[in-house]
Amino acid sequence: MIPALLFMLGIGAVCGIILSLSSKVFYVYEDPRIANVENNLAGANCGGCGYAGCSAAAEAIVTGKELPSLCIISGKEGAEKVAQIMGVDVCSAESPLSYSMCEGGSRAADKYHYMGISSCRAMAVVFGGKRVCSVGCIGLGDCVKACKFGALQLGPKGYPVVDDDKCVGCGACQQACPKEIIEVKTLSEKLMKFNQKQDPLAPCAQTCPAEINIPRYINQIKEGRYKEAVQTIRMRNPLPLACGRVCPHPCESECRRGIEDEPVSINQLKRFASDYEMDSGSRIPIKCAPDTGKKIAVIGGGPSGLSCAFFLRRIGHQVDIFEAMPKLGGMLRYGIPEYRLPKKVLDWEIQGILDLGIKSFCHVKFGADFGLGSLMASGYNAVFLGVGAWKDYSLGIEGENLDGCYTGIDFLQKMSSGKKVNLGKRAAVVGGGNTAVDCARTLLRSGLEKVYMVYRRTRKEMPANEVEIVASEEEGIEFVFLAAPTRVIGDDSDKTTHIEYLKMQLGEPDASGRRRPEPIEGSETLLEVDMVISAIGQSPDPSFKEQDPHKRMVELELTRWNTIDNDPATMQASIPYIFTAGDAATGPSLVVEAIGGGRRAARSIDLFLKGRPVEPVKDSLQQKRIRESIFKKVDGIKKTPRAKMPEIQVDGRLDSFVEVDLVLPEDTAHEEAKRCLDCCRICYNPDTDFPIAGNN
Repeated sequence: MIPALLFMLGIGAVCGIILSLSSKVFYVYEDPRIANVENNLAGANCGGCGYAGCSAAAEAIVTGKELPSLCIISGKEGAEKVAQIMGVDVCSAESPLSYSMCEGGSRAADKYHYMGISSCRAMAVVFGGKRVCSVGCIGLGDCVKACKFGALQLGPKGYPVVDDDKCVGCGACQQACPKEIIEVKTLSEKLMKFNQKQDPLAPCAQTCPAEINIPRYINQIKEGRYKEAVQTIRMRNPLPLACGRVCPHPCESECRRGIEDEPVSINQLKRFASDYEMDSGSRIPIKCAPDTGKKIAVIGGGPSGLSCAFFLRRIGHQVDIFEAMPKLGGMLRYGIPEYRLPKKVLDWEIQGILDLGIKSFCHVKFGADFGLGSLMASGYNAVFLGVGAWKDYSLGIEGENLDGCYTGIDFLQKMSSGKKVNLGKRAAVVGGGNTAVDCARTLLRSGLEKVYMVYRRTRKEMPANEVEIVASEEEGIEFVFLAAPTRVIGDDSDKTTHIEYLKMQLGEPDASGRRRPEPIEGSETLLEVDMVISAIGQSPDPSFKEQDPHKRMVELELTRWNTIDNDPATMQASIPYIFTAGDAATGPSLVVEAIGGGRRAARSIDLFLKGRPVEPVKDSLQQKRIRESIFKKVDGIKKTPRAKMPEIQVDGRLDSFVEVDLVLPEDTAHEEAKRCLDCCRICYNPDTDFPIAGNN
């Protein structure tokens, strides 16, 4: 009996030793976070995420193969808990949604008759599909079949329509699409989407510096969905009220309808939608991603700075704006007169941006009141420089410092700020751009008897917006063309009495493509005026670089035009954590150019903050044209009159700064929206039953 017990104890001891050694040899470590993550997933083992079960999904998240938002059922709250366990930015928990880029579908002509399997993937093998459009939706619904949540259906125009309420962002539709028409993106990814050469884009959208989906918002206006139209615009442009008033709408020059008829009044429709929101008495909610904990300083509260701040905040970053002037707005506030852009409108729009949680500090000048060192010491992770171009060019002629002589931006700034300006009775504004026109029309409204515009070329070469030139003519401003000022003449008290100019003639074209003005010897002519305003251009003021004592500021490179040197594709300056856009980077340009640049800078800043390479958008279009989308003729067009912009008549507007251009009435906006052909890359809707032209 005893030997048997001892034998059994011996066997037990040996087994214990073997098991102990085995546990050391064959021990498999499991990251405890896997269990914690799995506990915060839905626990349904549905496989909708693409993994065999929640345990496998949890392991994928912990090993970094997937984002915390992988589970399509647990929702935002579950994703945020998973993000906390993983110690990553909660931003990573943004819920992705599916969306369709193609808005053409079956409108594209067929290049061959297909008799194979009813599958997009099968058809795509045969010359990329039967449609003439090389990037369009094939339309057999592989994505619809792949969606297990009923969130997709083929719309009446032959492309997939997504139901956001049902979409869980699983990505099954994206995997099923052979032409990358369906994409699954988070809000941040959508906001940072830029036009690419392979995208299905209408010519107008290709041309827009802000890259707005123009056909989409016009179609939404046509359907009476004004809220959705504003949201479409704000995906790319945070200042639609301002742009709807001052943008020279380069998009309209590429409007496909304009080939056979007049272009659609795209900008007026943008203003209609944005004014609708403002006049409704409430703001359309603007979604932002969860906070990332990163902090950015935006220097300059003009259009580029406001745009950059808007998009950075929407993708989850903390943003503070620093502005040298008393109020935000930059040139929108201090360079554009009240009759074009009322301050109350600008205030309303800017407040909507600040309401996202952006702080602003005015009356503080970069380089004088604070510098790069203090920003870094305050914990800012990146800096955006949008300091504008506030330094006027001088004429470089004798007498331009006499009493009564001003420069364009300085004059407009004083008038906008309510500062006292000693006005005369007769004035000459030198220049042919928008600033010159703004100065001339402002002088007229200030009570002057006579206002001249002196320009060294002809009306044809004037760079100002055509509508502004026409308005100036209607208001009685007298143009003196082919005239180059040579000196300003004053009396014994140094008060301006005349401006002298040489008559010019146009020679051969210069680098700008315009004919070069050449002086006619002995043609000196005097113009009797007591005010002269030179508005011939501006440049950035680089004084902040010398004023800032931070030793690294010497590394900030400038161009010979005093603009901040940067990579135009990424907006990154020579100091890696500094980015720039707008007039500070390009010199004086369009407001909409500054807005587009601000958004592009926000993308690069986001990459920088995440520790990723700051690389350009792959195959970025950047306002280039997609060759197959440019037609020489457009069939099926019935000529219909373009909506005429309502405005206050001349006799009712010259005695005040009341806004001249008015918003389209609702019925007129609907009719104008119907003129839009709802173009995509090559698709469009003809006005008749005429077959759609699939090529040019």
